[in-house]
Amino acid sequence: MTAETDALQPLIRRNIRQDIVSMHAYAIQDSAGMLKLDAMENPHRLPPELQALLGQRLGALALNRYPGDRIDQLRSALAAHAQMPEGFDLMLGNGSDELISLLAMACDVPGACVLAPVPGFVMYGISAQLQGLQFIGVPLTPDFELDEAAMLAAIAQHKPAITYLAYPNNPTANLWNDATIEKIIEVAGAQGGLVVMDEAYQPFSSKSYIKRMVRHPHVLLMRTLSKFGLAGVRIGYMMGAKALIDEVDKVRPPYNISVLNAECALFALEHADAFAAQALDIRAQRALLFEALKATSGLQAFPSDANMVLVRVPDAAKTFAGMKARKVLIKNVSGLHPLLANCLRLTVGTAGENAQMLAALKASL
Repeated sequence: MTAETDALQPLIRRNIRQDIVSMHAYAIQDSAGMLKLDAMENPHRLPPELQALLGQRLGALALNRYPGDRIDQLRSALAAHAQMPEGFDLMLGNGSDELISLLAMACDVPGACVLAPVPGFVMYGISAQLQGLQFIGVPLTPDFELDEAAMLAAIAQHKPAITYLAYPNNPTANLWNDATIEKIIEVAGAQGGLVVMDEAYQPFSSKSYIKRMVRHPHVLLMRTLSKFGLAGVRIGYMMGAKALIDEVDKVRPPYNISVLNAECALFALEHADAFAAQALDIRAQRALLFEALKATSGLQAFPSDANMVLVRVPDAAKTFAGMKARKVLIKNVSGLHPLLANCLRLTVGTAGENAQMLAALKASL
């Protein structure tokens, strides 16, 4: 601790919540000079001709003005792209992270809590804590399936305002049993809670919940363009019954989506075929990577419906360090939850990137 930091401690203790002071910030790994396969990003860039067209579009924007009608046009374009059900509405977030934070803010009624299976997306718990809400994590089974009895019991006991179900899950990358999901949704709805189906990895998944949610007005469905191929653009969106979206949207900051981000997203949706081809390639590469991992002695690979594969190795810290020394950056998730002991998360890259990652992994086991 520096002298300046030490001198600021009385100010920090007086004005910053103690639970915030004791938290760790969300860690982003330094990827300079590395093959970056740690954050589930689409490895494909726009083709040069599309880069030029997008550059012209962005250069012509009125950056001196606040975002206007183009935001509503983006909402309409996303609704059409997602085939949003009739009578539903859609709100935008600066990435899914902001939507998760806005939900916690909107649902912060006395005694409210947030519930989700764990291990899962860490921002469910972090956003709840930042809003001062209790977070209830219900462990998955050892094979990363939903523990139906434990989930139903926890919902009955805690009556959460929000229950999150990632479909597929992060970091385990699997889809859960449809019948179990339906029971959880019905029980959560019966006690007056919301259920959020988080489909961040929908471009790579074999299933979506969107057509089934019309039966459940208490279900919201969240997606992002990050995995679509626009991680740097930060556009998330959430769909649900119009009356529900209208209420949550009241806590959204004005102009939370920049004109640059909105125009990039509109451009991408106009060229959705190019991004769909990228997703198809990633799914094909995932299948090849999974087979190669299954054939590698000394590790266990788990099935994936996302653009990542979870593997268990004898020593995650040693393997992670070995791969990093070989300039391949992945994610060591072994410390996130006891069920993830010695687990690493590998982002699916291009064929060449996957070959380099596999070579580094085998050399580091």
